[in-house]
Amino acid sequence: MVSILKLMLLALGLLVVLTAVVAHAFFRIDMREAHRAWADFVAPEKAAGPFDPEMLVNLPEPARRYLTYSILRGTPLKMSVQLHMKGTFALGDRKSHRVMTMEARQMLSPPRGFVWIPEMGSGMVRIWGSDGYAGDKAWTRFWVWGLIPVARLSSTGDLALSAAGRSIMEAIWAPASLLPQNGARWAAVGDDAARVTFEVEGEPLTLSLTLSEEGRPLTVSMMRWSNANPEGIFRWQSFGGTIEETGEFGGYVIPTRVEVGNHYGTGDYFPFFRVRIVDARYR
Repeated sequence: MVSILKLMLLALGLLVVLTAVVAHAFFRIDMREAHRAWADFVAPEKAAGPFDPEMLVNLPEPARRYLTYSILRGTPLKMSVQLHMKGTFALGDRKSHRVMTMEARQMLSPPRGFVWIPEMGSGMVRIWGSDGYAGDKAWTRFWVWGLIPVARLSSTGDLALSAAGRSIMEAIWAPASLLPQNGARWAAVGDDAARVTFEVEGEPLTLSLTLSEEGRPLTVSMMRWSNANPEGIFRWQSFGGTIEETGEFGGYVIPTRVEVGNHYGTGDYFPFFRVRIVDARYR
């Protein structure tokens, strides 16, 4: 009887080990795919020449003010940026959530896409994985300790449209991508606000900015295709937040302390993402 029990425990232990090995193998596959997409964005682009405010003469005044604040004269125009960030990420919603420390690196090339690779949590709960959007495909893949999947999604539909919105929202970290030669269409909204629109897969996606007198961005928002709602269904809803600080990296003055969340501008606003940019390298 004792021998049978030992054999059963041994078999159970082997099953646990085998399950962990297989799960970790899938985690490694997910991360290899994320790094391949990252490498595609890393390929250096030919700079479009140095920035000159004269190239903005046909844009609305708030757009000119923002871009001349964000890109220093003579800066080589590069559409992609590699970011290093630290902050917090809240899992859940406004009523019930868990705040986790977060450190991440990201490759961003609006509106083409992004790859975001964070490490979240501490102690017994550590989450690794990636979010990304490349071509017409998006993914969200996160694992606890690289062993237990907590999200493993990929899509060319709803998730991709939502991720495309994120790519455009985060163009504030790659100001050259917001120039007209990259497909950006600007419009003024009063004296201290502007909207910029990209066409992505036939869908117009619009980013809104409010500005200080000098052109520093104060808030960022958009209507984003999202299922972050009690019904869990995809629909257009507000997303955005506030920009608390800016700093210069390589001739670009970008937001360095930001908080954003779902339902921006409503009573349900929940700023789940608070981040500080530690480094930004333009490619």
